[in-house]
Amino acid sequence: MSIVVTGATGALGRLVVEELLKRTAPDEIVAVARDRAKAAGLAARGVEVKVADYSRPETLQGVFASGDRVLFISGNEAGQRLTQHRAVIDAAREAGVALLAYTSVLGGPAATFSLAEEHVATEQALLASGVPYCLLRNGWYHENYTGALATTLRTGAVVGSAGQGRVATAARRDYAEAAAVVLTGSGHENSVYELSGDIAWTMAEYAAEVSRQTGRRIPYRDLPQERYVALMVEAGVPALGAQMVADADAGIARGELAATPGELSGLIGRPTTPLAEAITEALKELPA
Repeated sequence: MSIVVTGATGALGRLVVEELLKRTAPDEIVAVARDRAKAAGLAARGVEVKVADYSRPETLQGVFASGDRVLFISGNEAGQRLTQHRAVIDAAREAGVALLAYTSVLGGPAATFSLAEEHVATEQALLASGVPYCLLRNGWYHENYTGALATTLRTGAVVGSAGQGRVATAARRDYAEAAAVVLTGSGHENSVYELSGDIAWTMAEYAAEVSRQTGRRIPYRDLPQERYVALMVEAGVPALGAQMVADADAGIARGELAATPGELSGLIGRPTTPLAEAITEALKELPA
């Protein structure tokens, strides 16, 4: 029996493996990746690496074993994910895994923005499969915003379509730690966790904090969805991705990502990482 992390070379997956290495022996961890070379660093630390691709169901055979605890990190190919996710669930069911923890979206069926649709459908498929599950309904990451700080500082503004809506973000490492707690703990079978940051903030408040830390006046420019989509496309974002981002902002405006139930901080046993701290860290990473 092993603890298996799919998407282990991605931004979240790598952090989860790091958290697992703090809690268990490397030879108890299996990292699943599409490219073995990208997982070479994990293999060098004693983690077993298996190669599989969600879009090629045959590669999933043998990835899981009876009794495994699995973190199933959602795919990133919008429009293709449900088919891919069903293949993972089928492979896990056939193998007889002890737990399949899936990284879903905050609110689950209550989330009405388009990015949530495949997550909700995946949840339904997982529940129908009979596989012991844990739904990790992740809210947004601080990094969704701090990752764009270079552009923000270049253009002199934070832009979006979220209005005065609040969003309860947390650091990606907070969510990774929560996943590791579930994978190494007990009593999480057939459970649902609504995971989000302790504090929900508005885009104007985010812009104000960036302004405070940089000493520059960085306002928040709230745009109509159509204009926001066009702006992202002009910057090179694929049209479908731009539409989903803007639609998610509309969900924020409706309050769909503002919940602060405290379940993330409860799992990790500490407050979630403050937004201001994440901004500070991201600014340090920018070129001088």
